[in-house]
Amino acid sequence: MFAIIKTGGKQYKVAEGDVLMIEKLETEGDQVVFDQVLLTADGEKVTLGKPMVKGATVSAKIMESGKGKKKMVFRYKAKTRYRKKKGHRQPYTKVQITKISA
Repeated sequence: MFAIIKTGGKQYKVAEGDVLMIEKLETEGDQVVFDQVLLTADGEKVTLGKPMVKGATVSAKIMESGKGKKKMVFRYKAKTRYRKKKGHRQPYTKVQITKISA
């Protein structure tokens, strides 16, 4: 069984036991429930939401939160001595999918 969920402005295909790195979540505790489920599917039956599947939820366990690798941003204009160097580390939350209920 798998599902497609929406979180942090992105969509993810998930199955039970999957480990995902998603946009940082501001939640209390170590459990999170995603209620924006776009599609659920098991062996024969596919349920497509319009836009969300009613009553479907995906439960996950929060494993860790942190920052990703540093990405460098470098701006340069020729012949004007203009150079800017900047770094960015995107915050993330690592979750493990525990249950899909449709």
